[in-house]
Amino acid sequence: MKVKKFFVSLVCTLAVFMVAMGFGLSAAAAKETDDNTINNGVYIAGIDVSQMTAKQATEAIDDYLSELGNKTITFMVDSNEVKVKASDLGMECNNMDVVEDAVNLGKTGNIIQRYKALKDLQHESKEYDLDITFDEAQIKKVINEQCLVYNVDPVDASLKREKGQFVITESQTGVGVDVDKSIQLVEDSLKEWNRDDSSIDLAVELVEPKASKEDFAKVKDVLASFTTSFSTSGSSRSANIENGAKLINGTVLLPGETFSTYDSITPFTAENGYYLAGSYLQGQVVDSFGGGICQVSTTLYNTVLRAELQVDERYNHSMIVGYVDPSADAAISESAGKDFKFTNTTDYPIYIEGITSGKKITFNIYGCETRDSNRTIEFKSETLTTTEPTGAKYTLDGTLLFGQQKQTQSPHTGYTAKLYKYVYVNGKQTDVEEINYSSYKAEPAYISVGTAWGDENSIAALSAAVATNDTATVNATIDSLAGIVNQAAAQAAAAQAQADALAAQQAAQEAQQAAAE
Repeated sequence: MKVKKFFVSLVCTLAVFMVAMGFGLSAAAAKETDDNTINNGVYIAGIDVSQMTAKQATEAIDDYLSELGNKTITFMVDSNEVKVKASDLGMECNNMDVVEDAVNLGKTGNIIQRYKALKDLQHESKEYDLDITFDEAQIKKVINEQCLVYNVDPVDASLKREKGQFVITESQTGVGVDVDKSIQLVEDSLKEWNRDDSSIDLAVELVEPKASKEDFAKVKDVLASFTTSFSTSGSSRSANIENGAKLINGTVLLPGETFSTYDSITPFTAENGYYLAGSYLQGQVVDSFGGGICQVSTTLYNTVLRAELQVDERYNHSMIVGYVDPSADAAISESAGKDFKFTNTTDYPIYIEGITSGKKITFNIYGCETRDSNRTIEFKSETLTTTEPTGAKYTLDGTLLFGQQKQTQSPHTGYTAKLYKYVYVNGKQTDVEEINYSSYKAEPAYISVGTAWGDENSIAALSAAVATNDTATVNATIDSLAGIVNQAAAQAAAAQAQADALAAQQAAQEAQQAAAE
């Protein structure tokens, strides 16, 4: 009985104690809940936010972040410094809800949990951290815009030909920022950032030049040479050919590089050294700046073929040309978008030399010869079809006497042709390859017919005949208007005589006046 009474008494005592404790905790919890401030002993990123409201704590953290954003991050580019603010790197805080956690500490959960949280704060402060991150795109932008200016570009060795000899200059190694590696270095460093001014070394690497003196020293063999003549060309066309050769002369192509003839010789302007000369346009020969330049591209094309480089783009002319065989030409046209392109497919640099002398243009391609000495190549043109021009194309010309005819363009025979490459080893043919197929239009003669001094009805009749482009009709119409033709000739002669007389009279008056003075 005594044991039973003792047990009952112990239980009652504990119950009274728990009730008293519960009331005490409930009162404390109620007090903290009513007071929307953070308990003592709470810190956020080292900031004491004790007794602050959520708003006050947020403002304190905002001030801290603003101060943090002004910290200086120095990027080291070799010995150069690039200083930026942390905020320039896209700095931001991703857990501002930590304020809510701080406010709720000791105010959520059951009585025991709240009591324990408050008792813990009495013995040790609670520290919350801020999750600070940086934007990769902003880091990359800063590196690209502010750090790459300290890159030192490599300098390729140069190669030029003077007085029949090659002259080579030394190359120089460059220094450059490795952007991708540097971004990774910055990101890794900022993950361990002590939130103070700091310095980060970027990844800098040596940048080797594309061409060295040793590479160019191997350029000493003539891989191919080809010459065409422009002996029948006038001064303007000749000047255009000489200018085109000069613009290409000295070109160096490294292995794998592609050459565009059009890009190297344009623009076709007087400022770029060109003159008006005849060129093909829609079946006609018309004057244009750079007329004759296709002989430059054609000569270069034949040189490239013999050097056995890769031809990437080539077009034949609309009409046949006389300075190479059919299918051996390469046209350049600004309006038609025609270009001649090729790639250096050798393992060594090549040097292109363009020379004009004695109304001949020559291209030489130098490189390192690796082809077998007992192997030779030859190119042959094969004409497949021939189409003779028929009729003529007539136009009216007010500067010619009525009925007078003047041929302004010779007829052109049409052709289709192929170009073949023959390979010989020790003098014996071992291979034949079709290089291209070309089609050239047949064009009749172009003839201008005069209308000067003709009357309205006669010009109308002649215009109708010319529109037929039939030679017999045109000639018959002119014959039927013989009286008008003679009359126009007489009127023109009379007008000329009158002009001559007036000129003679004026000259006599000027002579008389000069004698009087």
